[in-house]
Amino acid sequence: MLRELLVSASRSEKLEHLVSTSPLSRGVVNRFVAGTTTADVVATVQNLHNLGLLATVDRLGEDTLDRAAADTTVADYKDVLRALSAAGLSDSAEVSVKLSAVGQALGDSGESIALENALEICSIAKQVGTTVTFDMEDHTTIDSTLRILSQVRKEFPTTGGVLQAQLHRTEDDVAAYSYNDSRIRLCKGAYAEAADVAFVDRGEIDKAYVRSMRALIESDAYPMLATHDPRLIQIGQALALRTGRGKETFEFQMLLGVRPDEQVRLAELGHKVRVYVPYGDQWYPYLMRRMAEKPSNLSLFLRSLVSKG
Repeated sequence: MLRELLVSASRSEKLEHLVSTSPLSRGVVNRFVAGTTTADVVATVQNLHNLGLLATVDRLGEDTLDRAAADTTVADYKDVLRALSAAGLSDSAEVSVKLSAVGQALGDSGESIALENALEICSIAKQVGTTVTFDMEDHTTIDSTLRILSQVRKEFPTTGGVLQAQLHRTEDDVAAYSYNDSRIRLCKGAYAEAADVAFVDRGEIDKAYVRSMRALIESDAYPMLATHDPRLIQIGQALALRTGRGKETFEFQMLLGVRPDEQVRLAELGHKVRVYVPYGDQWYPYLMRRMAEKPSNLSLFLRSLVSKG
């Protein structure tokens, strides 16, 4: 119930205005969102780099229904990639792209527009010495996203994909995409899905995550394990040790502002840790979805508000 309420809240303009204008919440948002400009992104990635952490940068915004807006998103990604390169941070940061933000939702031609724009972003990423990961959205977009990923990988094979453990289909998708050096981010899933397509019980989602994580770690793919759950992190470490995987052959991923001490701890143990760095004006829906994904994030947000007050 709480999850559905938070997902609904992410679409509320009144709540967005309330949170956006609150002097208390603004400071808290800065913990979880890098800022609104390219300069903010570079500063955040530099700080993470100084701590021994990697980054993946996400320009917030999705479900773009206007070609001009999609073009603006592409231009912003190109600007960020070039700025990261100029700062000497291409080795430390890639970008994460939601295909709906670059045209996927633009009617019958949306998929071809998104493919064209995705190739353009990947081209710039390759030029500056880094790569791209395509975020996964709700289950209705999965087949389209995977088709685009497969097309892009013909020219840019290091392009990463995302699979969501909560979906019933994911174990099959893991099997299909666990080929040599395939970069796959495994997350639990941030979208409220129905029981006919997804596990809805928290325990079942955790079990599904472990099954997919085991398959990825035992495969020839490059696993990117996106989780803040201490138990799942420990299981991932144990599975990697059991299969003889070196720490350089997989990575953990976490959100900016969530368990930062754990991020540094894992990095100090020699693990590759990549931090998801969102930026841009459309931070409110992102923040609400993160709280819906894991209710403990709501507690973290509220505790931060209290401490700010």
